[in-house]
Amino acid sequence: MTGYESVIEHREPDYGEGPKALIARLEADLSAQLARGQRRLAHSLSVASCAEGLALLYGVDPFEARLAGILHDWEKALSSEQVAARARELGIDMGVDLRLVSPLLHGIVAARELPARYPEVPPAVWHAIEVHTTAAPEMSPLDMVLFVADGIEPLRPSTPGIEGSRALVGQAALPDLFWDSFVGGIIYVLKGSRYLWPGTIDTYNRLAAARGVAAAR
Repeated sequence: MTGYESVIEHREPDYGEGPKALIARLEADLSAQLARGQRRLAHSLSVASCAEGLALLYGVDPFEARLAGILHDWEKALSSEQVAARARELGIDMGVDLRLVSPLLHGIVAARELPARYPEVPPAVWHAIEVHTTAAPEMSPLDMVLFVADGIEPLRPSTPGIEGSRALVGQAALPDLFWDSFVGGIIYVLKGSRYLWPGTIDTYNRLAAARGVAAAR
């Protein structure tokens, strides 16, 4: 069994009644939120399971990873135009016309709106959700787990890039696994002739510089 397969087939930790009840409530709420998007719902639940497994593998809090996976695509119930409009209402500034970066906005909007609805969810979860589409120059282990899980969860159709990341699970350190997934996402955008947010270039350069410094030590 490969490292990736072991993640997919992990057993759910025994969280206790309180955390289990929260997981069940969030999953029920998500089912209602994404009732018109069953594929998106299936993806979210698959990301939650994958993130939990990655967390167990890499020594990250699996409960927080599970919550982040459940909620990461909450705002996908909105259209691109609707999420951009909501981002404007919240004062979110990406430095460009928000219509250009609408695929990046749903995590940022959710991280702003959902804490009031779910105050019992730890702040670290909201940060992971906020950066799961953009990444950031400084990524916590939980941030990296959600970012990677979103890209490699088993319902994602196989591509050479995704399979390459999957092959690294359990073989590479978490920062290296994240880096591979992050760079793979940039390559996907470029090959598809899609708009690349300038903030992604800055994040790439800062992460690359940090990796270079670490390698030189």
